[in-house]
Amino acid sequence: MKNPDSAYYSENWNLADLMYLTSFIHREELLEIAERWFWGKPDPGDALRLTKIFICDGYVIGETLDSTIGQILGIIRPGRINKVRIRSKGELREAICRSCSGGSSRVRFLSENYIKNPDYFYREAPINGLLCIDDSGLLLGSARIKRPRRIAEKANRRIAKWIFDTVRDEARTMAEHRAAVSGVPLERLYTPEPEMVREFVQAEERIASSFREGTIRFDREAITINDVGGIKIIANEDELKLIEATLRAETGVRISQREDFRGNYEAVSLIIEISWDPESICRKYRDGRNWGKYLNRGVSERELKRGIEPLLDGADPRLKFELILANFDAMVESELGNSIHEERIITQRNSKVYKGYIPMNVEFLLEYLFAVGFSPQTGVEFLPIKLWGRYLPDTLVTYIRRLYSLPEYDLFY
Repeated sequence: MKNPDSAYYSENWNLADLMYLTSFIHREELLEIAERWFWGKPDPGDALRLTKIFICDGYVIGETLDSTIGQILGIIRPGRINKVRIRSKGELREAICRSCSGGSSRVRFLSENYIKNPDYFYREAPINGLLCIDDSGLLLGSARIKRPRRIAEKANRRIAKWIFDTVRDEARTMAEHRAAVSGVPLERLYTPEPEMVREFVQAEERIASSFREGTIRFDREAITINDVGGIKIIANEDELKLIEATLRAETGVRISQREDFRGNYEAVSLIIEISWDPESICRKYRDGRNWGKYLNRGVSERELKRGIEPLLDGADPRLKFELILANFDAMVESELGNSIHEERIITQRNSKVYKGYIPMNVEFLLEYLFAVGFSPQTGVEFLPIKLWGRYLPDTLVTYIRRLYSLPEYDLFY
């Protein structure tokens, strides 16, 4: 039987890589902070450093997405492109409907359904996005930065799968041992349900102990998140093929992954690795007085006005985005039809094979980590979430509200 103690896990996995976010230019430092937090050992300076990373990297991601989507659309649309900032999915879906007049009967049907009852389509769902529209009002593409809650949920799903796979493998090892002792083939071995539950709980407790001891490791490649920044291009099939071929020939772009989606959701997903332009981005930050966006983040106005150059130490010169290539019908289906995005999110939440307390704590702790970096607070006395503890969502809400000095909702005192 495999050794069940924490040393067994430490040989195989690296926990901090739950936060290896390749759209961030300070992803290595962010990973180190996350590692300390997952182990319950934050440094006094972590909160301020998170704040500065999210200011700097958030601005770099946004500006690089803006320039990249323009360059990609320029391959097939050399004319002027209008860019519109959006904050809700309703704005995206209304832009789609305005482009539906010349579409198929299915497209027109879905558009009419939305217009009749827009509130049924999650129109108030928040998005940090950008639309690209031509002079005739036709939607050409969009870009978005994944919200912290979605990053935390994705980490939850990935660690849930890892735990389930780990426990399943160990349970099989235990079963093989019992079969050998009993002298029967494994496929004929009967394990009572209480015994299976007991073995699962034991394995879960060993994993929790490994978190507390700081010995657990996860595989970076298995749970790296490449799609914090994302671009979607809408075009016909020939144009989409031209875009992909042009990117593959472009020396400054590397396509590291390709995936075809078929079924209710049809598109091509590419993970692209590109360089970003420090000189251009720093100039835009300064000339556009963009420091004003960050005045409520706990960093002084004087420091923000210095520009982001002082924040670039240790920055990676390249970052990764997800690029989705889809035709217009598939785009409409993904936002208004059978594969509506929010329904896919709900399905992902409900289809996890393992829903124990450890993955939920990962989600809570990551959401709190982002909340600290976005809040006016630049110091955290202690972490309210430990991966080996058990908490309700109310706990997370309470401590996030405290970051913003918001009052409690208690009726009685």
